Amino acid sequence: MKPAAVLLPCGTRLHLQHGPIDLIIGADGAKEIRAFAFKAATQRFETVLEELVCELDLLRTPLRKNAPIPEGHIAKRMHWATQPHSDTFITRMAAVAGSVADTILDAMVTAIPLNRAYVNNGGDIAIHLTPGTKFVMSMSGINGRDLGRIMISYDQRIGGVATSGRHGRSLSMGIADSVTVLAACAAQADAAATLIANTVDLPHHPQILRCAANLIDPDSDLGQRPVVTGYKTLSDHNIAKALNRGIRCARAMQTHDDIAGAALFLNDDMRLLGNSFKRAKRSLIHA
Repeated sequence: MKPAAVLLPCGTRLHLQHGPIDLIIGADGAKEIRAFAFKAATQRFETVLEELVCELDLLRTPLRKNAPIPEGHIAKRMHWATQPHSDTFITRMAAVAGSVADTILDAMVTAIPLNRAYVNNGGDIAIHLTPGTKFVMSMSGINGRDLGRIMISYDQRIGGVATSGRHGRSLSMGIADSVTVLAACAAQADAAATLIANTVDLPHHPQILRCAANLIDPDSDLGQRPVVTGYKTLSDHNIAKALNRGIRCARAMQTHDDIAGAALFLNDDMRLLGNSFKRAKRSLIHA
């Protein structure tokens, strides 16, 4: 199957899809400018899946400090986004969605100057802003509940937003409903969101149900590592304990300039780190 490119009815967004990769792309500006940017995105997208498949075995291998650098452009982005976290278990696949989004966005802004643009890869979003512009998005729970807003301005130098958790597209080793991370690029945000979501957990707690990842998905890069499949009722104390583990991980990443902020959600509790989050009309706990 070849890559598919469709201009959405609104005329201001492009849909690109190939295999498991599904992108929604937007750009400000006149119709001619958008058309040029969308053409560049479409052309770059043609080989994305092929590039990743060529090095898939390496990309799924647990990353070590002195691991070899992949050859492909997107694979290298994945490597550099995950390499700072090589002291814990991670594979380069933790940054695949964000790296693809970054790559397509780069193709657009290289082809033609844009005031504002984005590439949304299933919730992992690469963002391009210029002086005086901003980007606002909503955060929603798995049940559609309003969780708040993210407001990013150019001077914050945030170029990526990513979300991970138990209800996302990938398997998670933690119990977080969702963890949304802001970083300099989507690849960095993607890797960090995965790791922070993994740490929102209560190790060995009898109420949490787990299963080897490869029993759910034989191709999972997590192999036999246990992932969360559900949990029984947890006390408010245990929910807070799990979230506090996650926010400690997020603070450490922020200290090392790996991320700019994070929002962690579990049941009706949450933690926020950074000043880009606007709370929904209910009580939030700030880190």
